[in-house]
Amino acid sequence: MLNKKIASPTSYGCFLLALLVFSTMAFGNQPDSERTKAGIKLTELLDRVWDFELEASPLLATNVGDPRGQDRLANDSLSAIKQRAEQRTQFLDALKQIPVASLNPGKRIDHELLRRRLEGQLADFRFKVHLMPINNRSGFHISFPELPRIMNPRSERDFANYVARLKDFDRYVDQQITLLRGGIEAGLVQPAIIMRDSLSQVQSHLVDDLSESLFITNVSEEASNRLEADKWKQIESEIQNAIKSNVVPAYQRFADFLRTEYLPACRGPVGTVAMPMGREFYLDRVHRFTTIDISPEELHQTGIRENARIRAEMEVIKNTVGFEGTLDAFIEYLRTDPKFYATTAKELMQTAALILKRADGRLPELFGHLPRIPYGLREIPAYVAPQTTAAYYWPPATDGSRGGFYYLNTYNLSSRPLYQLEALSLHEAVPGHHLQLAIQAELKDLHPISRESNFTAFIEGWALYSERLGKDIGFYKDPYQDFGRLSMEAWRASRLVVDTGLHWMGWSRQQAIDYMTENTALSPHNIVAEVDRYIGWPGQALAYKTGELAISRIRRKAEQTLGDRFDIRSFHDRVLEAGSIPLPLLEERIDSWIDDQRQVQDD
Repeated sequence: MLNKKIASPTSYGCFLLALLVFSTMAFGNQPDSERTKAGIKLTELLDRVWDFELEASPLLATNVGDPRGQDRLANDSLSAIKQRAEQRTQFLDALKQIPVASLNPGKRIDHELLRRRLEGQLADFRFKVHLMPINNRSGFHISFPELPRIMNPRSERDFANYVARLKDFDRYVDQQITLLRGGIEAGLVQPAIIMRDSLSQVQSHLVDDLSESLFITNVSEEASNRLEADKWKQIESEIQNAIKSNVVPAYQRFADFLRTEYLPACRGPVGTVAMPMGREFYLDRVHRFTTIDISPEELHQTGIRENARIRAEMEVIKNTVGFEGTLDAFIEYLRTDPKFYATTAKELMQTAALILKRADGRLPELFGHLPRIPYGLREIPAYVAPQTTAAYYWPPATDGSRGGFYYLNTYNLSSRPLYQLEALSLHEAVPGHHLQLAIQAELKDLHPISRESNFTAFIEGWALYSERLGKDIGFYKDPYQDFGRLSMEAWRASRLVVDTGLHWMGWSRQQAIDYMTENTALSPHNIVAEVDRYIGWPGQALAYKTGELAISRIRRKAEQTLGDRFDIRSFHDRVLEAGSIPLPLLEERIDSWIDDQRQVQDD
C-alpha cells in the first residue's frame, strides 16, 4: 500500500464520493440494534485504550487533567515497550472485529482515528523508533526542563509530585541510555552532523548555582506566591535538593554517555536509506505524515511546481516595489539590509504581539466558533534556540488548565526578518495552531482518544492555510510582508523537494542547503537549521504543503459548488469541528457538508 501513487484529483474525488455513498447506504441499511451494539463495542474499546495510554504515559495524564501517575515518569524499559506493543496488537485485533458499516458517522471517525493510531504505534515498534529517542531538536533531554510549565504546580500536593518526578529522572535517563545503546548495536543512530551541538544542550543544565536551574526558574512566580513564605521556602529547598542529587547527576551521566559512546557511533550519511529498513521506514513516514498514499517522487515534483508558481508571484512583488535587478538579487537585498530586522529581542516580541492583537480582532469574520482557551507569547529558551527554527507552538492542556504558547526565536536577530513576521505569527497562533488546537481541546462530542489526535498534515496544513487567510482579514498590505508570506510558502514547498531528496534520492546535506538557498528567502542560519531538522525528523516536513494544498482544494470545490451560498465561517467551523483528522476523511466530511448546504438551501 505504501508504494502506491495517489490517484489523480478526479479519480480520487470519485473514490471518496463512492466511499461516502457506500458507507451512507450501508449505515442506512443497518438495523438499529446492530448500530447500537457496534457503537457500544467501539466505545468500550476506546475507553480501554485510553485507560491504557494514561497509565503508560503519566505526562499525557498530566496534560488532560487525569490524576494518575503524577509522581512518576513513564517506564521506557525494553520490556515495558515490548509489552505495550503486544497490548496494542490485541487492541487492533479487537478493533478489526467491529464492522465500520454498522457505526454512525461520528463513531466511524473514532474507528478510523483509533485504527491509524494503533497501526502507527505498532509501525514505530517494528521499525524500532524507540531506539532513537533523541535528535538535534527534540528528546527527553530537551523537553524535560519544560516540566514545571507542563505540570504548572500550584498546591503542596502538586509540588510534592513535581519533586517526585525530578527524583525519578535518574531512573528515566538510565532507561534512555539503554535504548540508545540498543540503537548503536542495531545501527539506528542519528547522523553525526546534526548532533554536533547535543552535548552543549545537555551541559547547559549542569548548573553550579541551583537557583539558576530551569527547574526552578520555570516554576511560575504566581504558583510560588500561592503558598505561605515558610512553606514555599521548604518546597524550594526540596526542589533544589532534587536538582542537585538527581537531575544534575543524571544530565552529567547522559553528557558522559553522549561524549564517549553515542556521538562517536553516529553515522555519516544523512538519509534514512543508510539505516536498516531505511527505504521501507521512509515510505511509512511519508504515509504517516501526509495521511494519503503518495510516492516520494510525486511529492518531489509537487514541490518543484509549487516553487515555480511562487517565484512568478514573487517577481510581481519585486516589480511592484520598484526593485531593479533579478529576483535573486532582491532576495539577497532582503536577507542583508538591516532595516528588515529587529535590533533587540524586545522589538521582535513587541512587533509579534501587535500582529496577534490585530488578528484577534478580525477572527469573527472567518469563524462562527472561537475557543475560550487563551494563548501567550514567549521567547524560545536560550539553551535550544541556536539549534531550532524561527518559532513553534506549545499546545494547551486539554482540560483548560494551561493555555497555549507561541514561542518566538530571538537568537541571532539578523536571521529573523520582520517581513516574515505576519505570516509566521498567523501560522503559529491565530488563526493557525492555537485556534485549531484550542478548539480541538474544547470539543465535547469527541472521545478523548480522538480529541488527542495529532495528524500532522491536518494540523500543519491548517496553519499554512491560515497564513493565506491573513489576506482575508487585512494583513499583507505592505508588499514586503506579502513577499514574506510567499517566502514562507516557498519554504514549505521546498520541504517537499528537500525531504524527499535527502531521504529517498540520496541528496547530500549540502545539496539540500543549496536548494533552500536558491528557492527561499530564508537566512543562511535558518536554512542550515531547517535542513538539519529534516535530516533528524524524516517525513514530517512533507505534511505542511500536502495539507495546505488539500484544504485549499477542498475550499475551492465548496466555493465553486455553492457559489453565492458559500459561507466561509460555516466552512471553517465544519473543517475544525472534528479535530485533527486524516485528509481523506476531511474531504469526505466537507463533501457531506456541501450536500447538506445544497439541500437546505434548495428546500
